[in-house]
Amino acid sequence: MRIAIVLNTSWNIYNFRMGLIRSLLTQGHEIFAIAPEDEYSEKLIEAGCRYKRVTMDSRGANPIKDLGLTFELFNIYRKVRPDVILHFTVKPNIYGTFAARVLKIPTINNVCGLGTVFLNKGLISIIAKIMYRMAFRYPNKVLFQNHEDRDLFVNDKLIKEEKVDLVPGSGLDIYKFQPERTDIKKKFTFLLISRLIYDKGIVEYIDAIRILKRKGLNARFQILGAIDEEHKRGIPEKVIKSWIEEDLIEYHGRVRDVRNFIKNANCVVLPSYREGTPRTLLEAAGMAKPIVTTNVAGCSNVVSNNENGFLCKLKDAEDLADKMEKMFYLKESERITMGIRGRDKVEKLFDENIVIKKYNHLINLFDHKISA
Repeated sequence: MRIAIVLNTSWNIYNFRMGLIRSLLTQGHEIFAIAPEDEYSEKLIEAGCRYKRVTMDSRGANPIKDLGLTFELFNIYRKVRPDVILHFTVKPNIYGTFAARVLKIPTINNVCGLGTVFLNKGLISIIAKIMYRMAFRYPNKVLFQNHEDRDLFVNDKLIKEEKVDLVPGSGLDIYKFQPERTDIKKKFTFLLISRLIYDKGIVEYIDAIRILKRKGLNARFQILGAIDEEHKRGIPEKVIKSWIEEDLIEYHGRVRDVRNFIKNANCVVLPSYREGTPRTLLEAAGMAKPIVTTNVAGCSNVVSNNENGFLCKLKDAEDLADKMEKMFYLKESERITMGIRGRDKVEKLFDENIVIKKYNHLINLFDHKISA
């Protein structure tokens, strides 16, 4: 079969979907990776994909650009003629689905996360729901990464219940992300891994650090992730530099391999406002690290309070600081136990093979129809 995989970045495909792609290639399928060009586009070709470049701005809504994206995807799909298209992230899910519908190509969509547009009541939220309701009449199946997002779509009648299913995020390669011994005598380190946008709770993290430093807590506070000033919720670089100059954080930018940073951290923090199933928390749990995160959709799927981490209140820097302080003063043996529980949870619920099996099953249904 010809299978197209469409995302908002080549980086995203390479880092989060290669397990699925390798499985499909092994079965003899022809894979077309469709995404904007970046440094990972060539890696997709080297891995055995046929790469097709598309222009796509994932940072916001622009009706003219988005209409152009629909036509661009239509032209790519018309030339490639895939047997099935796998859409991920917001714009492929909506505009890719419209393009595929015109060409009568089956699609499987994956709602990777809703962001805060669904939390804010207003015109943007209304428009977003209208677009989803229009687009989601057409996919053969839509996969959600947590129960909350699935229920929201079904209850708001954005999609028919018979079209939905669940997957545990992008899944995790549990052999790549494994527990490693670290030096417990080193300075206690908190680590946050995320794009630097406000909706990830970055400011709450900074405010919590200020609270903890005033209390004299002797720890390191690190951030990994790309600066994205073009995003409408992106944090300006000058603000990040001011945090560094204030000696609040160690900022390491975006790195190719986060494992060494996770290995050397004592606790991973993510005070996000909403997630699908956050990959960074899966990676942290996979490496048996205790976690502090918000009690919101997606995050609470990975972390059970007092079991493999602590859940804090949404947009509450004081409560975040309280949970971080609590983690700091736990006995090392208790943090190790939390980490082991997190690893066990990932192995049972979030192994990427669960996701791969789900996709293989759905794709085989199309294959049988084509063969018949």
